[in-house]
Amino acid sequence: MTKEQYRLIVESSPNMIWRADLSTECDYFNKTWLDFTGRTHAQEKGFGWAAGVHPDDYDRCVKIYLDHFHAHQPFEMDYRLRRHDGEYRWINDRGVPVFDRKGDFVGFIGSCIDVTEKVEGRLMMSMAQNDFLCNTYNRQYAFHLLGTLFETARKRGDSLCVLMIDIDDFKDINDRFGHAAGDSVLQGVAGLIRDQLQAADILGRYGGDEFVVGLANTAKESGICLAHRIQQAVASKAFSVPNGETLFVNVSVGLKALDHETSLEELVGAADKNLYLAKKEGKNLVRGA
Repeated sequence: MTKEQYRLIVESSPNMIWRADLSTECDYFNKTWLDFTGRTHAQEKGFGWAAGVHPDDYDRCVKIYLDHFHAHQPFEMDYRLRRHDGEYRWINDRGVPVFDRKGDFVGFIGSCIDVTEKVEGRLMMSMAQNDFLCNTYNRQYAFHLLGTLFETARKRGDSLCVLMIDIDDFKDINDRFGHAAGDSVLQGVAGLIRDQLQAADILGRYGGDEFVVGLANTAKESGICLAHRIQQAVASKAFSVPNGETLFVNVSVGLKALDHETSLEELVGAADKNLYLAKKEGKNLVRGA
């Protein structure tokens, strides 16, 4: 293939092609790239292209590029790039180092495609599954996963425990210190619970200040031990709240090990009744059956 044939292929590629020399600056953009950004080659060359990167993505994008450039290692990243009409679009950018026939590094070449629909689909899925305040599953998706765990445990005869965890006197925290303090405590407690769990376990925000946990392949005795570890981890944690004060909080835990329950709702309901007992008997307790 002649250089002219190669140039024509690159210029007509549906992918956005760029090239960088040893200075790390870009010295070439194909027509597809320039049509996308609506800018001239003179405007994009060097680090001019970075002016179109979304401000929230800029530092990460440039760091990935430069780190891999200096290491002579390929990279792949997603970032938002401003299109000619002003709309930011998600771009998947793959860059690879280029070596000459002697094996000497001479720069990078990259290929980009618009993946906005794919990325936004992932974001929508994440929004549908997660509670972003606590970095847990939301109630609906947690119960979807718990349902699968429940049916698998029943079919195979595996052990399964469900924990219902509630922050004691949480309303007082909001009333005394404000909702920002309450949010900080919620996030901290969720993190302490997560630290005690295994990869196969499930953590969801049940609602308000209450969490639901599914412990895969866990018998009652082990579940109770883990519940006590969570309780003690929370009790020993000093929570710093936005006004500068330090709080100590407690949690109550209700546990139910899978026995003869025929539905997930029955199992969770039993765990919730044990949580009610823990609250009624003085709080900061673990109750299980």
